[in-house]
Amino acid sequence: MSNPENRMEKQESLPFPPTPSASIAGRTMQESVYKQRVKPRRLPADAPNMLIVLIDDAGPALPSTFGGEVNTPTMDRIVKEGIAYNRFHTTAMCSPTRASLLTGRNHHRVGNGQIAELANDWDGYSGRIPRSSALVAEVLKDYGYATGAWGKWHNTPADETTPVGPFENWPTGLGFEYFYGFLAGEASQYEPNLVRNTTSVLPPKTVKEGYHLSEDLADDAISWLHKHKAFQPDKPFFMYWASGAIHGPHHIMKEWADKYKGKFDDGWDAYRERVFKRAKEKGWIPADTQLTPRHETMPSWDSIPDDERPFQRRLMEVAAGFSEHVDVQVGRVVSEIDKLGYGENTLIFYIWGDNGSSSEGQGGTISELLAQNGVPSTAKQHIEALEELGGLDALGSPKTDPMYHAGWAWAGSTPYKGTKLLASHFGGTRNPMAVRWPAKIKPEATPRAQFHHVNDVVPTIYEILGITPPRTVNGIEQDAMDGVSFAYSLGDSKAKGQLLTQYFEIMGSRAIYHDGWMACALGPRIPWVPGLPPGILEWTPDKDAWELYNLEEDWSQANDLASKMPDKLAQMKELFLIEAAKNKALPIGGGLWVPVFHPELRIAPPYTEWTLAGDTVRMPEFCAPALGNKPNVVTIDAVLPADANGVLYKLGANSGGLTCFVENGILCYEYNLFIIQRTKIRAREKLPTGKVKIEVETNYVVPKPGGPLKVTMKVDGKVVAEGTVPISAPLVFTGNDCLDVGMALGSPVSLDYCDKAPFKFNGTINQVHVRYVTAK
Repeated sequence: MSNPENRMEKQESLPFPPTPSASIAGRTMQESVYKQRVKPRRLPADAPNMLIVLIDDAGPALPSTFGGEVNTPTMDRIVKEGIAYNRFHTTAMCSPTRASLLTGRNHHRVGNGQIAELANDWDGYSGRIPRSSALVAEVLKDYGYATGAWGKWHNTPADETTPVGPFENWPTGLGFEYFYGFLAGEASQYEPNLVRNTTSVLPPKTVKEGYHLSEDLADDAISWLHKHKAFQPDKPFFMYWASGAIHGPHHIMKEWADKYKGKFDDGWDAYRERVFKRAKEKGWIPADTQLTPRHETMPSWDSIPDDERPFQRRLMEVAAGFSEHVDVQVGRVVSEIDKLGYGENTLIFYIWGDNGSSSEGQGGTISELLAQNGVPSTAKQHIEALEELGGLDALGSPKTDPMYHAGWAWAGSTPYKGTKLLASHFGGTRNPMAVRWPAKIKPEATPRAQFHHVNDVVPTIYEILGITPPRTVNGIEQDAMDGVSFAYSLGDSKAKGQLLTQYFEIMGSRAIYHDGWMACALGPRIPWVPGLPPGILEWTPDKDAWELYNLEEDWSQANDLASKMPDKLAQMKELFLIEAAKNKALPIGGGLWVPVFHPELRIAPPYTEWTLAGDTVRMPEFCAPALGNKPNVVTIDAVLPADANGVLYKLGANSGGLTCFVENGILCYEYNLFIIQRTKIRAREKLPTGKVKIEVETNYVVPKPGGPLKVTMKVDGKVVAEGTVPISAPLVFTGNDCLDVGMALGSPVSLDYCDKAPFKFNGTINQVHVRYVTAK
């Protein structure tokens, strides 16, 4: 697809040097020669605009385009007007895929062997994209593209996401001239913690006014396109639009979920069979593909009790509505590109999923971070907690943070084994990609079956533009590209695949592809099984069982040849080690270091004491004091009016958090354990007026992760209320919400002031002092 005439003169160093003046200055203007400098052409005259769309946590068996049962009209349109790849692969997890996609390198090479929040000190797991691997946005910007990014970022170190930076690892520090979205791994779709460029901003409207994040991201991208058309129509643009959907929490308006009412009543096993058959009929997978069996640890639909099935069905209806809704928002952006006259020469990569469908909802949940915190719960607990919130209709609403049962994630990854987080099997790594470029790509219904990886997108872009990857960027020598361009296949569905070798690894789950063969090891943990597996603290990769597949004859990794071909397996295992060493993926399983072996090393602020002004808001939870799981004292110096009302502080969200507030003069505290358990402590008498010192002391009852806490509230040194929190959150309450003082921005923690949010305090908070204390 590349045109040799487009090949620019090789530019080894970026940015380009300034264009010198063409004029000659003399003593006077009369003695001078004036000639306007002309910047040399850096790009082909027909350089296309580009849009990369990346949906989150979406498996290949969801879209109706490929045989699934979720309506995806935009994906239908892009495939009909372009081409699609049915052997395109991701890394099996969020941050790693994004870092690989935007740099053209393998994820460990660019420090993203784990998500940003769980980074560690090994180079391959540092959570920092090195300057030696410049993002495609940085390169294209230097060549003359206008660059913008929207939505989920998840490639900034978690401790650098505060409103005061540092900003060099934010999108605008890595080549994007504009960014609007969220930096973390997930966000409420109704009350997200947003940034524009390097400024923390609130959503443009409230939930009551009809706000939804996916719609907002489309609105903002469309607005940016309008500005681009008005101010720099001669520049090509590069847009990266990465939705928060369909990562948990699954948030969608009731009318979208209701579209799917009754469609999944027969469960996930039956869904897999239907979609498998339909995918074959559509020609999306070969006719001889085998449907892989359910893993022995994955519950069957028949095993779900009758009284729990309505809950599990509704969770899938919500997820389906959420999925269709985000596809429609992608369609709005594409339609605007066409309407503005850009469509013919805009190259669109529409990638359905940064990994397979997510099984992190485990048994189905109304608060998806329960599982990540290792807090055991049952479906019955969730169903009972729902009753206070409005029953099944509350699923998908701002009052819950739901995520479907792992069985639905497995169904969404049909016909493959595995789900998100399993790099060993295609259920975690194989994601559909559609490509449209009317000016150069002839639509073709036959899927491209060349084996490719997300790190191949950037080399493809460079080849199309005739750009030689720079040797240095901003004075820093660049790493070699790991990806292999698939430009050769854009115009030829039958072209022989050019990617020979690709490794995969996420938290010890791993695989190696080489010339039509794949060897893989499941690894030490199964993401849909609650808790840590027995013996994991003694786990070593040396003891893992490996599988071997001939992918030229076995599309879905159904026939394990390991026992029949031990020599071939040994060769593949050796090749994996070579690739792992080359790409900084050692030690194998290094991504487990923090979440499994050393949770005490998770990213946290280095301080033990904070002094906060009364207007401190939007302090991301990863950068805030851990008020919910460390012994601490919060001291508030305030001036109270008669019948004071409002939030003194809150940490977290409706899905989990803690808050101290005043209601009609009564001092209140609530510890919301992921909706399923709420501990409320209230004073009996009203607070005095005038200057008051309020203290909230938190101490261990039993010093262990997730153990009970004793909370004592004092006013001017006198105990006014105390109580015990039976179970605490050992890690964090949220992935994207914050600590706020004086009001509850984002999502309200307590139902008691949910309808009054942000419930701004009507007195004056002079100062909030937070101090960690020695456990008593």
